[in-house]
Amino acid sequence: METSSKSAFPEHTRTIYRITLLGAICNAALVVLKFAAGIWGSSSVLIADAVHSLSDFVTDAAVIVGARYWERPADEEHPYGHAKLETIVTLFIGVVLSLAGLKLITGAVAALYEMTSEPEHVYTAPGIFAFAAALLSIVVKEFLYRITAQTGRRIRSSAVVANAWHHRSDALSSIPAAAAVGFCLIWGESYAFLDPAATILVGGMIFYAAWLIMYPTFGTLMDAGASREAVQKISELVQTVPGVENPHKIRTRNIGNGFDVDLHVRVCGSMTVTESHEMAHQIENVLKECGELAILDVIVHIEPIVNC
Repeated sequence: METSSKSAFPEHTRTIYRITLLGAICNAALVVLKFAAGIWGSSSVLIADAVHSLSDFVTDAAVIVGARYWERPADEEHPYGHAKLETIVTLFIGVVLSLAGLKLITGAVAALYEMTSEPEHVYTAPGIFAFAAALLSIVVKEFLYRITAQTGRRIRSSAVVANAWHHRSDALSSIPAAAAVGFCLIWGESYAFLDPAATILVGGMIFYAAWLIMYPTFGTLMDAGASREAVQKISELVQTVPGVENPHKIRTRNIGNGFDVDLHVRVCGSMTVTESHEMAHQIENVLKECGELAILDVIVHIEPIVNC
């Protein structure tokens, strides 16, 4: 069992590298494109969107670096493994995303204030280059979201799934950006205020996406347990082992990419130590083999049934 899990270990890490590196390359290209289009096309919302893509690139780097460590097996200093580092990286992604949203909102509010305080100033409407860049960003980022989310769910990586939602938030933020730029292209400078107004909307969407990413990490860092449905499933699986009765005191602990479980079971008191030890191994195996539960470690406490 140990040999097979270790052989699959490098492939799991390589999968994270491949999908995240693809995202990093696309994000780097989009940062350059959006900044150029925002400056040449006179669009503050596209420059703001470029900052969002830059934060995407930063989180891509965090996932690539973090995966080298959270995938490491347990050692003397970390007997329970390094899986919680993935949760910390996920939280970091959420924090970076929320800071990006805050930066966009404050900058847009300042721009709107400048427009209202200087009504005689003529503002340049965004150009067609900015509009095309926003549309391209929507397509690319939605594509990245779909393939990254699919990969993250398949390999049960919260950091990869969080990074996928970062891609989706970037795609969604480009929608109001494209709408504002397109509207200004049609109606001209008199509607230039829509550019920073859309930036505020983008910032709010980013804040919401950041909260969705960060909220689940709090439970993991606080050692939250599995759902009631999962605990019930554990109890049912344990009772499929011949000779095992009354699984109770079932405790679970989220450690990032799965759960640790400890539980008590009752077995016939006439069993030898060797027989009860073998039964504990059977319980461990039947739980670990259930892929939907993602159980990483099991501790079984044996209680004897008197006069069985």
